[in-house]
Amino acid sequence: MALAVLNPQVKSSLSGSAFFDHSSIEEQGPPPPLRSYLCLTIFTCFCPAYPVNIVALVLSIMSRNSYYSGDYDGSRLLGRNALYVAIASIIIGLLIVAISCIVHFTTNDFCCRLTRATLTD
Repeated sequence: MALAVLNPQVKSSLSGSAFFDHSSIEEQGPPPPLRSYLCLTIFTCFCPAYPVNIVALVLSIMSRNSYYSGDYDGSRLLGRNALYVAIASIIIGLLIVAISCIVHFTTNDFCCRLTRATLTD
């Protein structure tokens, strides 16, 4: 009876005996392609939005683990969430870089050094 719990293709009847379900083998086709977006999430780890990139990386790894354990629907869901979080991480990283450049180049100290350098030349 323990075999029926471990193998999803073996079903148990009401009397407790286990029989093999041949229809589930015929219905199964090739597994869907793996879409965990691991390369994208590794790339997002170089963006300056660190808590968000780590979440995307964890979701991507969880998607790969679900795929290899046979849970294709869970893998697809986790992969899609990893993609969305990775895109959010890229957008947040670009905003952080843009804001820091704007703040750096518009501060009064930077502008004063530029005008002093041009006046003395």
